[in-house]
Amino acid sequence: MLQNMRSASQHWLGKIILTVVFTFLIAGVAIFGVEDFFRSNSATTVATVGKTQITSEAVRSAYQLQLQRYQSQLQRSLTPDQARGLGLDRQVLSQLISEASLDQQAKDLGLVIPDSAVLRAIQEEPTFKGANGSFDQTLFFQTLQRAGINEAMFVRDQRAAAGRLQIAEAVAADIHVPAALREAVHRYTTERRAASFLMLPPSVAGDIPAPTDEEVKTFYDENKSAFRAPDYRAVTLLALDPQAMAKPDAVTDEDVQKRYDLAKAQYGTPERRTIQQIVFPDEASAEAARKEIESGEKPFEAVAVARGVDAKELSLGNLTKAELFDPAVADAAFSLAQNNVSVPVKGRFGTVLLRVTAIEPETRKPLADVAPEIRKTIALERAKTAVEKDHDMIEDERANSKPLAEIAKERGLTLVTVPAVSAQGLDPSGKLIDSIPDRDTTLPIVFRSEIGSDTEALRLKSGGYLWVDVTGIDHAHDKPLDQVRDQAVAQWRAAEVAKRLSEKARSLTERLDKGEAIDTLATEVGVQVQTSTDIARSQAKDGLSADVVNRLFAVPVDKAVSVESGESRVVAKVTAATMPAFVPASPSDEAISKRFQATLIDDILGEYIADVQKSVGITVNQTAFRRAIGGEY
Repeated sequence: MLQNMRSASQHWLGKIILTVVFTFLIAGVAIFGVEDFFRSNSATTVATVGKTQITSEAVRSAYQLQLQRYQSQLQRSLTPDQARGLGLDRQVLSQLISEASLDQQAKDLGLVIPDSAVLRAIQEEPTFKGANGSFDQTLFFQTLQRAGINEAMFVRDQRAAAGRLQIAEAVAADIHVPAALREAVHRYTTERRAASFLMLPPSVAGDIPAPTDEEVKTFYDENKSAFRAPDYRAVTLLALDPQAMAKPDAVTDEDVQKRYDLAKAQYGTPERRTIQQIVFPDEASAEAARKEIESGEKPFEAVAVARGVDAKELSLGNLTKAELFDPAVADAAFSLAQNNVSVPVKGRFGTVLLRVTAIEPETRKPLADVAPEIRKTIALERAKTAVEKDHDMIEDERANSKPLAEIAKERGLTLVTVPAVSAQGLDPSGKLIDSIPDRDTTLPIVFRSEIGSDTEALRLKSGGYLWVDVTGIDHAHDKPLDQVRDQAVAQWRAAEVAKRLSEKARSLTERLDKGEAIDTLATEVGVQVQTSTDIARSQAKDGLSADVVNRLFAVPVDKAVSVESGESRVVAKVTAATMPAFVPASPSDEAISKRFQATLIDDILGEYIADVQKSVGITVNQTAFRRAIGGEY
């Protein structure tokens, strides 16, 4: 609802406030960093900002909403530990404190938003406008009903949001990006360079003799971390996956037919009707108008004009029965024959006459076309039900310390046994292990567990469950030289090649800076001179990586630079630098100003909110907060 208030504002600042005021996590560190500062005596009050209280219910509702958003984006459920790991609890509390800070400031300033302003904002909200572009009261109530709030709650939230927006606009409405900053950004983004360069391959390093045992030993001792074996865990996994457990062939034709009959809309399109409506103050006036229409004395449109309704605003739209908010109106409209006028209908917003001007019959796919889909759907639903039942039984057996292997054998379930897996999901040979379900969720749990520890079942993306038993731990350790000698020799050789190339490149760079021609150096080294023009920052071009390109922008024109490029080395000389003139008020300058204006406003609003919080004071009841989001931790 708060977003609706912002989107209703046509001012450019309103769009910025949308991303700043309600998501700016001011005081997040302070809130959770100094425990003694936050105490409150109220069991139902999580935080107090000045005299403004944030209740447990407000925190709980905001937290659940944010959790649902994250789960929708991730397409899987989050455990309480995972949600806390993402910082959702801190985000929600910080957001509510920022809002409460501005609410308290509005009270201190005596800022009052009149009813007329709130009403105007609601009526101008595009979400509540019908096809004719005007405020639609029916659509308004339908939207609130879908959101699960009443009109009083919505108006209260709109009024509070309007007050915050007023303060934010007063603080940051007239922010301008300095010309010096705009010009600097222009120069940085539009500069283009040209360069001549040599690509020195490993062969330029020459022949490198085999290392002695002492050299290999020294290299190994100096680089032991490169030869360190990571932690490996042996683990058994038991998964209840409804996708794997579903048995479409077990679904009978009778079950398919029943589902097909019950879900008509899902397998086709429902009937739609174009409906016209005239609202009357009472049943008598509506009946009198109906008689005039039926007798031919006045057409439907003329009655509407007499009631002050423009003919263009007669239509409710082309709707299904379910889309009509008023049940009485829906029943009457969908029982009418086309072009007939209804008897007076007592709707929620007055007595109305209805006329249907067009009917689109429902369509339905044949059962044969959708039977396989229905069969799979029913099988999956049954599997999910079975999963929940099996989950409870397995949990009981786990509580009795029964091993996963025994549980799997008794229930005919597949047990996944992994002899060794790293935190990255690799086996000791470096190959990715594919048999681990939901790897991103499972592996962190595996590496937080110990042998014999009783971990809770993990919720899988598929809707199933996974149990984990760690059966062995091989801690990280240095591999002995005799196991990694070949690897150490290869790395020593690569290091020697890189060292020689670096020394050669440094010598060539120095000679280029002294004025020697790059063609002469290329002939001496035995490589070709390459050129590249119109080089832009951070963009690879003509075989030059983004890192090499950025080094070219770090030196003046006519200077040389040496940069590592994979196994090779680049020696380059910047030959030219160009940039278009800076033109104030040009489209590109306006784009820069618009982009950095938002950043400046972010900073200013952040500082303002922080100062408000400091002046009014904040207390947080950590115990009430933990309870509000679902438990102690």
